[in-house]
Amino acid sequence: MRVRDGANWSWNKVASAPWQRIGIGVGGAFGVVIAALLLFVTFADWNAFRGPIGRFASALTGREIVIRGDLNVNPWSLTPRIRVHDLQIGNLSRYRDRGRFADVQNADVSIRLLPLLIGRFDIVKLDLSGASVGLFRDGKGVSNWAGAPQGSGRPINLPAIRQFSLRDGHVRYEDQVRHLTLDATFTTAESADRNNPGHFALNGEGRINAQPFQLNFSGAPLLNVQRDRPYGFDADLHAGATHIAARGAIQRPFDLAQVSANVEGSGPDLADLYALIGLALPNTPPYTLRGRLERSGDRYSMHNIAGRVGDSDLRGNFVASRHEGGRLLLTGGFQSQSLDFDDLMAVLGGSPDPHETASPTQRTIAANMESQGRILPDARLDISRVRNMDARVTYRAAHVRSTRVPLRGLALDINLERGLLRLDPMTLELERGRIGGAVAINARQSVPRVDLDVRLSGVRMESLVALQGDQPLSGALMGRAQLSGTGASVRAAAANADGTVTLVTSHGEVRAALAELTGINITRGLGLLLSHDQSKIDIRCGVASFRVNNGVARVQSMVFDTDTMLIRGEGSVSLRDERMHLSIHGQPKEPRLIRVAAPITVEGPLRAPRVGVDVSDAAGQTGVAALLASLVAPIAAVLPFVDTGLAHNADCEQLLSGNRTSRAR
Repeated sequence: MRVRDGANWSWNKVASAPWQRIGIGVGGAFGVVIAALLLFVTFADWNAFRGPIGRFASALTGREIVIRGDLNVNPWSLTPRIRVHDLQIGNLSRYRDRGRFADVQNADVSIRLLPLLIGRFDIVKLDLSGASVGLFRDGKGVSNWAGAPQGSGRPINLPAIRQFSLRDGHVRYEDQVRHLTLDATFTTAESADRNNPGHFALNGEGRINAQPFQLNFSGAPLLNVQRDRPYGFDADLHAGATHIAARGAIQRPFDLAQVSANVEGSGPDLADLYALIGLALPNTPPYTLRGRLERSGDRYSMHNIAGRVGDSDLRGNFVASRHEGGRLLLTGGFQSQSLDFDDLMAVLGGSPDPHETASPTQRTIAANMESQGRILPDARLDISRVRNMDARVTYRAAHVRSTRVPLRGLALDINLERGLLRLDPMTLELERGRIGGAVAINARQSVPRVDLDVRLSGVRMESLVALQGDQPLSGALMGRAQLSGTGASVRAAAANADGTVTLVTSHGEVRAALAELTGINITRGLGLLLSHDQSKIDIRCGVASFRVNNGVARVQSMVFDTDTMLIRGEGSVSLRDERMHLSIHGQPKEPRLIRVAAPITVEGPLRAPRVGVDVSDAAGQTGVAALLASLVAPIAAVLPFVDTGLAHNADCEQLLSGNRTSRAR
């Protein structure tokens, strides 16, 4: 009985604790599973899992991912090792016609086992070789490296990587927005060891708008990248003769919408930068500039710009941003302490002084224009550039250096809106007086239209007309030019321009010798000239007005009334072929002993007109010119014959009143 009772007690004890049976069963089952997994991991054919792994990754990323080569796993380590051969990563569905996104010949990955057990993917080492990547951005700005479309995958948070290396990498980049292609190799050898962090480098060449360039980029090790710390880089780009060097940082790696850098650039022409930065800048002489560039989203700014353009200094700031449906808007202000006026010729499509700072192309332009006897440049305006952006920019020059025009300062307000470029107001400060007005270039049409309205105010003739320190004319001068023409260059627009040009002086003085020679009064005029007489006579009034039609400016009225002479003119100035033909007659108001009945002529190319005397109407008179040639040259050598005449005073009030009426129109 006791034995049986003892057996019953043991059985009842076990029966009263069912969890022990459950534990024994689960433990046994778990042991069997572990044993099976160990056997599986040890002897499994991992290549059989290439398909399921590829399909899982494809669903996760929205890209077709295929492992075509061997998949090997070595699990017996605290850092299991995975090796993949011939890995192919496809493009998003919209870019499948562009081929694959990436091909990787070999990938060797080591991960930490213990963090993996709690769901954290920690890569100890990632070694890639033979990686080829194809990047593409279409004309609408959509790229194939952007995230997958909604519903076709979700973004992947890249795991921490302790050691990363890439050998024999290649990238092909095509950007239809910038008309850019790039073929480059990239290599990296990096470590989490701060004493030997490694480096990242990308070197290649490509084309921008059919122009070749070379790029060298180096950066801090990718392994040390932290989202809350800037990623430093150095970039060096050569595009023809243009060179840009930048040292900066990506503020939130690798968000390229947050970048800042110190930039230095040099090249033959700022307009060449359009292919690189997409900004329509004016033509300029060779430049060397530096500044601080910052990008925040679609907003680019450059501060503390300083350097030289041609023989002029330049400083300023600008901001480029998107507005009104994505149009690019450039705003900024620029200043020069000392501007060389010749540098502005390049802005008009011509050439600065070829003996000063100029590019080889600009020197060639200058030589061609000189050989053809032209002064109006024929470089064509690129309409597409003007239409692709808007701008509101100011420019001020505190001092202007010029041997052609006595300028003192320059101020421009530049406004570009949907293909309409306006320089309004435009002010050129002279030593005495100013030239002010506005210029509009309408490039909204297939052929640009140029409208010009410029006034002279407070100008003194002595500041405009001087010969070796002598001032033959003095007095107030007013004027206005209103011209309109069509053409893609300055020369083309001038060749078919229409409008009016008027100059007026209400009072002044002229050197007596010059006034008498318009007569031509030999006894008095030559006597005053040869004796270097500086005496002046009053100009009671003067009007010179031209009517411009189809590029030819014809004299409508040219009258200068002095106390002793009434001077009239006629003729034309052709902007079409850049030649002039003017004839100036003088009539004395009192009898003269000797007077030549021949007008003074100003003829020839605008670049170098010739001054002479037309003797065709006085050929029958005796040859006084031969005698005069021995006395003074070159003007006296062509003074022929004598006459007497009287002229009445011109009605200055009527002339001035009529001119004011025409200006009011």
